Amino acid sequence: MIKKAIAVMTSGGDSPGMNAAARAVVRTALYEGVEVWGIHNGYRGMIKDDMEKLTRFSVSDMIQRGGTFLGTARSSEFKTPEGRKKAFDNLRSHGIEGLVIIGGDGSLTGGSMLSKEFGLPIVGLPGTIDNDVWGTDYTIGADTAANTIVDALNKLRDTASAHRRIMIVEVMGHKSGWLAMMTGIAGGAEYILVPEVKYDLDSMCHELVEMYEKGKRYSIIVVAEGACSAIGLGKVVEQQTNIDTRVSVLGYIQRGGSPTVEDRMKASMLGEKAALAIISGISNVVFGFDMGKVVSINLFDAVNNKKTLDPELVRLARVLA
Repeated sequence: MIKKAIAVMTSGGDSPGMNAAARAVVRTALYEGVEVWGIHNGYRGMIKDDMEKLTRFSVSDMIQRGGTFLGTARSSEFKTPEGRKKAFDNLRSHGIEGLVIIGGDGSLTGGSMLSKEFGLPIVGLPGTIDNDVWGTDYTIGADTAANTIVDALNKLRDTASAHRRIMIVEVMGHKSGWLAMMTGIAGGAEYILVPEVKYDLDSMCHELVEMYEKGKRYSIIVVAEGACSAIGLGKVVEQQTNIDTRVSVLGYIQRGGSPTVEDRMKASMLGEKAALAIISGISNVVFGFDMGKVVSINLFDAVNNKKTLDPELVRLARVLA
């Protein structure tokens, strides 16, 4: 059944390209003659009825902006059946017949609950810098975040070399090491520590000492936050190696910034697909990329399966270290 009104929201951690995706949803829906509502501040805004009808001008000057103009926030109330019922009732009060959710695993899981409990048509777009949504090679914002990290590594290398230091750089990734692995390889790191792979700290320190004795000027170690604390690791490494060691925790700088061309283009492509799908009555899918092509993934499969780190990346990191 063709929908007359849909809504779009961003949820979870912000990621560069969310605005491009939302913009594409809005303009595609309006092009098809469908009313579009924007939900502010994620599920919290849905419960508080913080929504507005959007026009094509609502998303002007947005494609190049990081963050999300719709806002995002956590909501403990949405985790309750009563909270979800209130959220659904607010959607229905505006005549909203379908919802596009741009976010990560937790956000998409919330959408799957609305679908199961109330039959609300849901289409998801994977928006997370961790690139950890099952079924897709790409998530919105991951490319921009990776480029931000590599730029930081390039700058940190200069000072590490000048002082013959070991530089430990902590990047985001509680459960997924994709960011650390990709940027570590691209940034020429000697060691990359991720939650998915065990590491031998004593062996690593021994190898570092050997390399410095042979004349190595600096070393870069990239650490995913879920693997260990970079600050704690730095203390141990300096104690065991007796080599000047510094730690840089990149933190939220990884989330910000103008999205790359890849994030703008792919987010726009996904946004158009999502809008056309929800308008035409397709539900419970997530749109992503596989081998450069847009693909649809079952929503419940996406939220109930865990994406694994490509073992080829792990192998390559060891070969090139």
